[in-house]
Amino acid sequence: MTRELQSKDLQECINLIRKMTTIIDPADDYLTITAAEEQMNVNYAKAKKENDEAYANLKSLSRLLDAGRKSSTRPPNVPTVEQHAARLNEFDASRMSLAKAIRDAENSLASREAELAALKETARKLEESDPAHDHQRELDGLTLRLKIYKGMGFEPVLREDGQVTKILVCGESGDVHCVIPDANDFRKAELAWGLATS
Repeated sequence: MTRELQSKDLQECINLIRKMTTIIDPADDYLTITAAEEQMNVNYAKAKKENDEAYANLKSLSRLLDAGRKSSTRPPNVPTVEQHAARLNEFDASRMSLAKAIRDAENSLASREAELAALKETARKLEESDPAHDHQRELDGLTLRLKIYKGMGFEPVLREDGQVTKILVCGESGDVHCVIPDANDFRKAELAWGLATS
C-alpha cells in the first residue's frame, strides 16, 4: 500500500512537471537570468564605487581629525591654564607695586620740586640782598669801631658831638698813655702804635 501510494505520488509529480514544462520557456528564463546578472554587475560596480568614495572620504576625514587633535593639544612651550593664571596674578601684583612706586616717586618729586622752588626763592632773595650792608645798617658803626679800637688797646675819649678829643693807649706792659690827635694824624698814629706795642 505504501508502495502504491508512493507510485501514485510520483505519478502526480511527473504529470505536474509535464504541465509545467509547457509553461516554462528556457530561453526567456535565460534572458531573465542574464539581465539579472548584468543588473547585479552594474549594482555591484556602483556599490563598489560608492564604497571606494566613502572610504576615501573617511580617510580624508581621519586625517582632518588627526590634524585637529594635534592642533588642539597644547604645545610644551605654551603654559597651562593654571600657569597662565598664576602669571597673570604675578603681573597684576607687579603692576600694583609699580603703580605704588610711581605714585611715591611722583609725590617725592612734587615735594622736591616745592623744596627746589622754595630754595630758588631764598637764593633770589639772598642774591638781591647785601648781608654786609644789612648788617652794617643793623649795627651802630661807631660803637663797633670803638670796640675794635678798645680791643687793640686804644680807647678814644669823645666829646658830646662825637669827635675824638684824646686817645688813651694801653701798652703791652700795662702802661696807659694819652695821645691827643692833631692835624698831623700820621705821626700821631705812629706814636699811638709805638705806645701800644711798648
